[in-house]
Amino acid sequence: MTLRLNRRQFITTSSFAVAAGAMRGLPAFGQDPETSFEELRAGVGIFNGSGGTIGWLVSEGGTVAVDSQFANTAQICVDGLQERSERGIDILINTHHHGDHTGGNQVFQGVVKHIVAHSLVPELQRRAAAGAGTEADQAYANVTFVESWRIHLGTEIVSARHYGPGHTGGDIVVHFENANVVHMGDLMFNRVHPRIDRPSGASIANWITTLEQVADTHTADATFVFGHGKAEFGVVGESADLLHQRDYFTAVLEHVQACIAAGQSVEEITSIETLPGFDDHGVVVPRLSLASVLADAHGELSE
Repeated sequence: MTLRLNRRQFITTSSFAVAAGAMRGLPAFGQDPETSFEELRAGVGIFNGSGGTIGWLVSEGGTVAVDSQFANTAQICVDGLQERSERGIDILINTHHHGDHTGGNQVFQGVVKHIVAHSLVPELQRRAAAGAGTEADQAYANVTFVESWRIHLGTEIVSARHYGPGHTGGDIVVHFENANVVHMGDLMFNRVHPRIDRPSGASIANWITTLEQVADTHTADATFVFGHGKAEFGVVGESADLLHQRDYFTAVLEHVQACIAAGQSVEEITSIETLPGFDDHGVVVPRLSLASVLADAHGELSE
């Protein structure tokens, strides 16, 4: 897959990092960000701060973080994990390249042995950083894979799988196998209109397939961690939430396809205020709206 970004796409990609940070509530100037650690099951938990949800494992066999948010909250997360783990932090995994998931990589780089990501992530991250002028602030994965990756850490097994393009071209799903906690990264925006990063290889059609495959792959008692979520729904859920987002995307494509067949313009297609049956989806920042989702769907279906 060859991915080409023009200057406008660079700006769009890099500005999303700022917008996405607002989804977790960026602090006012001069204030410390609100952060929290929450254990979910068997030494696996989440860290909430500014940016995409961080997942973590603390065990005698190893300590792992999934995603790194931005530098300020990354340092808080590193400090908290080091307090919880006598052995320090072994591995950082990036679910994809966006700045609210990799902006803290440099903080983790000084303490972890490896940064793991899909093979497309370093290049996508470099291109976004070049467009934003943040090259000096980056740290990149030194372990990459195309389809799957797996490691035994004492009694826990951590695995990652790429299901093809979805939110970007390089998304992965991370599974803490014995704890049965699944980190979806930004393949899950829980009841929030999602970002569809088409310049970075996103595909709504395959995103639908991915959500179905992940829901089918894992057992009914699996706990799922989401990259972002509407406040009242949160960032932890179950397979039913994945299928709800699948149905949302299916409705998006059906709506846009019907409008295209009726000869409607993009402006007409994106003019609806709510998607029928999915009025529970909210707008957290203006950039992430139903209109932007419909416009991206139009672009995908028109190719």
